[in-house]
Amino acid sequence: MDIAADLSIMYVLYIIDKDCANGSIVWDRGVGCHFFHGIPAFQHSASSSGRERRQQPRNKAFSSSSSVAQVQRRIICGAAYVTDGDTITINKQQIRLFGIDAPELEHPYGKQAKWAMVKLCKGQTIQAEIIESDGHGRSVALCTLPDGRDLSAELVKQGLAIDWPKFSNGKYRHLEVAGVRRKLWLADARQRGRMDIWAKFEANRQGQSR
Repeated sequence: MDIAADLSIMYVLYIIDKDCANGSIVWDRGVGCHFFHGIPAFQHSASSSGRERRQQPRNKAFSSSSSVAQVQRRIICGAAYVTDGDTITINKQQIRLFGIDAPELEHPYGKQAKWAMVKLCKGQTIQAEIIESDGHGRSVALCTLPDGRDLSAELVKQGLAIDWPKFSNGKYRHLEVAGVRRKLWLADARQRGRMDIWAKFEANRQGQSR
């Protein structure tokens, strides 16, 4: 039985490695595995984005306090199209980076955050472990580079995003550069529920554009 379990683990790691290179959906955490003549095999079904291995459907939990729905964890890999500092698209699936808050494109440092993310993702196969969905229908994922670096952490370390403890439990707070919350004051205001500051900024911006 120990040998069979080892073979199962080795097979899973091989599939993840192999399929990440092909940019397909590769694995659901907790997926059931059975043995066929001593060889581990997975129940799988075809999908438009590639092979997909799924576990049996489970009830989704929803947290009204965070407006985030819990979903089955799965991993997708592929090239990333960058929308802004904390939003990317892989295999036509929009993904919100886990645990951080980057400025909107029209906000101060918004474009810098986007292009920093473009530089990180360019030419790379990004692995996204989808852990939940947000109130805007986007998948929330822990995204990593092939060398294991966390995209959320990298942007925070560059001073172009801040930790969002409501969702991250403070995972990235220690990486924030000095003074970044004054620099990214609109993102900080959103976290503190001060949307009146956003409204004032938008009113001033629209007035200046006339």
